[in-house]
Amino acid sequence: MDKNTPIDKKMTSAHALIRCAPIIFWLAVWQMASMLDGSGVLLCGPLDALLALCRLSCTQAFWSSICFSTLRIVAGVVGGYLIAAVLAAASWHARAVRTLLQPALLVIKSTPVACVVVILLIWTGAANVSVITVLLLVVPAIYFALCTGLDNMDASRRELFEVFGMRGQRRFFALIWPAVLPYLEAASSTVLGMSWKAGIAAELIGVPTGSIGERIYQAKLLLETPDLFAWTFCVICLSWLFEHGAIALLRGTWPRVARFALKTPRSGAAEARGDCGACKARLCAQGLLIGYGDKPLCESLNFSLGPSSCLCLQAPSGAGKTTLLHTVAQLQRPLGGTIENTARKRSMVFQDTRLVEDLDALDNILLFASPDLVRDEVRSLACELLPKDALSRPVCELSGGQRRRVELARAFAAPGELVLLDEPFGGLDAQAHSCALAFVKRHGAGRIVVFATHDANDAQALTAQVLEL
Repeated sequence: MDKNTPIDKKMTSAHALIRCAPIIFWLAVWQMASMLDGSGVLLCGPLDALLALCRLSCTQAFWSSICFSTLRIVAGVVGGYLIAAVLAAASWHARAVRTLLQPALLVIKSTPVACVVVILLIWTGAANVSVITVLLLVVPAIYFALCTGLDNMDASRRELFEVFGMRGQRRFFALIWPAVLPYLEAASSTVLGMSWKAGIAAELIGVPTGSIGERIYQAKLLLETPDLFAWTFCVICLSWLFEHGAIALLRGTWPRVARFALKTPRSGAAEARGDCGACKARLCAQGLLIGYGDKPLCESLNFSLGPSSCLCLQAPSGAGKTTLLHTVAQLQRPLGGTIENTARKRSMVFQDTRLVEDLDALDNILLFASPDLVRDEVRSLACELLPKDALSRPVCELSGGQRRRVELARAFAAPGELVLLDEPFGGLDAQAHSCALAFVKRHGAGRIVVFATHDANDAQALTAQVLEL
């Protein structure tokens, strides 16, 4: 038996006592205040409230009221989240929609709940006033949180998904969801608790039959202070459980949703990769000028590549290798000349590491893999570059060289007719470098491969044309 177990138990008991001490303190203050009042009308004690709660909980009317209010408040929250998500998506895709919605949502956000409830009572009656009140509270808060998350999405991660042509569920769950989740959690921690306050306040004003608000209102009229405190305690507990349960649910979605997305068919799955040797893609440039603003980084470029072609870009740092690759990948526009790219699909290894850090190495490759490759085939492909034990580890735990090899495997597992590699062998030791070169030569057959490197021997190993910038 562990000798430290008794000590650990004592420490646990001490921590539990410390955490309970403030609650015990305030319960004592409450009891003393009720004793000073004496009448029990203005303020009852905690024991009286507990006895009232026990008495009420034995009746069917108590649980009916709990269900009545809970269903309406939850319905308002869910409806608010859905409407906010739709409006945020529309605003993200069209700036005019955001401009149009901004003043209306700011007005709704700033209007006092009591005023909203009175207006809704005139328009809709009392039965569903809490649903609409909660919905109007939730929509602006969640909408602005989602818009902020979308606006602050990692640009480099977004470029990764653009280059690989990722659409549909995988794009949503692996790119958009982790970007908005922190903002959604922050907004939810406020709005979920407030939804119960607003919903019960609406019921207190509208007094719909069978609601918690009606029970609280009756307790106030009849001066049943213990019942009033008992119902208030119920609302606090329901609000706490709902808020913490919903936030725990939100936090638990990532990275589970990304793994779930891997089990769904990829958008465009009908277009299988097929035989790379049948690829008819071409990449041609004439008088191509690359750079930023109005300043070219090098002289005009000319090249023509077809299937099974390999082009090596060689130049000092800052001469334009990365800029040329980004231009070919359509991440930026050329300054002049023409570039013809008939490849329907492309993949890329970027100069900086771009991986989904919370997924393991194999899932990072599967996320972008060709639809016609099953999991075992992707695993076999990855094992050509990586040890088997590395495939099941989160990529954030891998070494720099292993992370680079994950990206290299991902580029060739994708259904790209054009593969762009920016310093793909950086950080690799001699053995891993040699293995990676063999991998590129083996899987580049039938594709157009353009890669940038500082090592002149790489071009010779891959039998590549050399373009010096």
